[in-house]
Amino acid sequence: MKLILLNKPFNVMCQFSAHPSRPTLADYLNIPHIYPAGRLDADSEGLILLTDDGQLQNRISHPDHKQAKTYLVQVEGIPTSEALEKLRQPLNLGDFVTQPCIARHIHPPEWLWSRDPPVRERASIPTSWLCLTLSEGKNRQVRRMTAAVGLPTLRLVRISIGGFSLETHPLLPGEWQEVKI
Repeated sequence: MKLILLNKPFNVMCQFSAHPSRPTLADYLNIPHIYPAGRLDADSEGLILLTDDGQLQNRISHPDHKQAKTYLVQVEGIPTSEALEKLRQPLNLGDFVTQPCIARHIHPPEWLWSRDPPVRERASIPTSWLCLTLSEGKNRQVRRMTAAVGLPTLRLVRISIGGFSLETHPLLPGEWQEVKI
C-alpha cells in the first residue's frame, strides 16, 4: 500500500488524464495505479494525498470519516470578530449549511512559498490571512464561506489532512513524498 503526499501547485488540475490547457498530476508524478484521495480546485494549492489502496482512499476522502482539513486563506479585507464568529458557526450557503469549524485570524505565514503568478495586490484594499479547519469539504466551500462573510478569497492553501501536514512534511509546490502508514 502506498500513500503519497503531494504539494499541488497553483493552476494544476487534480487529475491524471490530460487537460487541454493546464498541467495535471501526471506532470508531477509517474507512479502507476495511484489516485487522489479528495481533490483541490485548480486555483487552490497545497496538500493532496494519493494512494493505490481503495479502502484507504475512502477513509481519507469520504465525508462519513470527517478527516479534518486545514487551510490558510488570504482574503481581501480585515476580518471582524463578527465575521470570524459567522465562519465558526453553521453558515447557510444556499444549497447547504456548513458544519461548525475552527476559524482564526493569523499573521501572514512566513514559511509559505510565493505563488506563481503572484496574488493581485490593490493598494487601497488590505489583505489578511485566516486559518480554517473544516471536517467537511464540499466544492469550493472555503471560497464560498469567506465570500459569504464579506472576505473574498485571494489565495487558498491546504496545509493538512488528518494527521498529515506540510508543516511536518515540508514540500515545495510540485514536490512529493511517500510516507509509511
